[in-house]
Formats: sequence, C-alpha cells, structure tokens
Amino acid sequence: MRTIAGSASIREPLERPILTVGNFDGIHVGHRTILDTVTQRARAVRGEAVVYTFEPHPRKVLWANAAPRLLTTLEQKLELLALAGVDAVIVEPFDLDFAQTPAEVFVRDYLHARIRPLEVYVGYDFHFGRDREGSMRMLTELGPRLGFSVTILPEVVIDSGDVNSTRIRQLLGEARVEEAARLLGRDYSVRGRVGKGEARGRTLGFPTANLDLENEVLPAVGVYAGRLRFLDDGDPPLGVTLPAVTNVGTRPTFGASDRVVVESHLIDFAGEVYGRRVELSFRFHLRPERRFAGVDALRAQIDADRNEARQRLAAG
Repeated sequence: MRTIAGSASIREPLERPILTVGNFDGIHVGHRTILDTVTQRARAVRGEAVVYTFEPHPRKVLWANAAPRLLTTLEQKLELLALAGVDAVIVEPFDLDFAQTPAEVFVRDYLHARIRPLEVYVGYDFHFGRDREGSMRMLTELGPRLGFSVTILPEVVIDSGDVNSTRIRQLLGEARVEEAARLLGRDYSVRGRVGKGEARGRTLGFPTANLDLENEVLPAVGVYAGRLRFLDDGDPPLGVTLPAVTNVGTRPTFGASDRVVVESHLIDFAGEVYGRRVELSFRFHLRPERRFAGVDALRAQIDADRNEARQRLAAG
C-alpha cells in the first residue's frame, strides 16, 4: 500500500481510483463495510482502492478542548487500511487554513482535480468543507457534473445501535471490551514501549511489563486478559505474540495515586522485554481493580488472575 503525504503530493495519476473519504478512527466494522465496497469495486474496474483521510483529526485542530480521544494512532490506522486491501492512502495535512476550504472547492479542486476518482463512496454521516457546510446532497449533485458517481452507504447496526467510534469509546470506558471487539471486528489494542516500573511485580513473583502508552484511549480501570505482540526486532522476535494478564489502574494496595498505569504480566514467560516496542490487546475483562489488605492477598489474587487468563485465552 502506498501512503501519499497530501493530495498536492500526487505525482503520478492514480489508476482508475475508487475513492472513500473520512477520518476512519478505529477502522471498525462500519468502516470495513465502506472499505470492502471500495476494494471490491476497484478490483472490478481494475483500478485502485483509495482512502483520503486527514491528520491530525479535524476536531483536534478546530475544537482542541472538545476533541475526541482517538482509538487508533496513524500508524495503526494505516496498517489496518493495508490489511483491508486498500491500495493507496492520501493523508491530507489538516490545519486552520485547510479548514477554511469551501465545500464546493474541496470537491472540485481536491477530490476531482487532484485524485480524479471514477466513483466515490462515503458513510451516511459524511460532511465536508468549511464549517461542515458540504452535505451529501451537494456531493451527489456535484460528483456527476464533474465526472464521478457518488454512493452513500447506510449505517451498520449491531445490537440495535449504530456502529461508531463514540459508542466504542463508551464501551471501553465501561470495561466492556468483548462488546467493543464486536464493533471493531477485532480486540481493542494499544501500543507503546516497555519502560521501567517500580519492580513491585517482580518482588511479588509476577514480573510485569510497564507500558509507556502511545494511544489516547484505555479501557476502564481493571484487570484484563489479552495478548502482547512485539513490534520490533529482538528476543522474542518481531511479531511473536504472548498471552498476558494486564492491570490498568492506580495500584491502590500500595497507596493513593491518581496516575493510571498499564502493567502486563506475560503468562509462562521468563525473558526480559524492557525497552521493547509492543502492542497490547484486551480480550476479556476479568475483574475491577481493588485494594487488598496486604501483599499476600494481592499475590494470591494475581495468581488466580493469571490462571483465569490462561484458561480463557486458551479457550479463545
């Protein structure tokens, strides 16, 4: 998959592009419906499946204090788009100047003049241009005049609710990671580098990998079963995945703190992972975090958590 840094950077014309436009945070099953349509149409016309997206997220530029926390980093988003079969992603730099582009200018000068799509597919809630003035009606009227068709795809519904990033964030905030996974089409995951902690897990007999987080969204405070995957070279090698039991919380047994930390104990693994860059997924919520009377009670509970995580992950 090619990544193009802005539509102005397109040097060679795209080959019969079938296009979709949007932020695509999370690449959830609603997004996948659009992406599947685009890739299938691109194969049918022997063209390229093209995604046009923005960085940073427009709301972070326009309403920084009210912007949503994002489910995926740009790196994760691009990897998920590649896995979806996309041929090219145009990452448009979004700033205050770009935000002032009138909707009709955006369609005419950016989508049509620079990308030259044959067909455009967008979601039911798509808006564009200055102050989000561009409507689906405007796009469906302008597109055919300029030479490309426009198709609006309906919402995807799961459990009587629309699939969207807001709903997924809410589920994660309630520790409902299995329900979030149904909307995402995969387990929710975060990335970061393993940093040095206070070695409390090691003294308890359960050494942990302490994650310096790159993502903006964590599941609610609690204990989870999931997997840790290595993203760089080393021992274990790049791509190796290990079962893990993860605590997201403030470690109340060791005193009051407002700082939320992410600590993962790798099940049945005794190697050193400090400094490694990893991806951590959340498959099952095991229990809420709570304060224990002492380290012996905490040690017994961690052992029980590890056993439960091992069993549930082995069962799928």
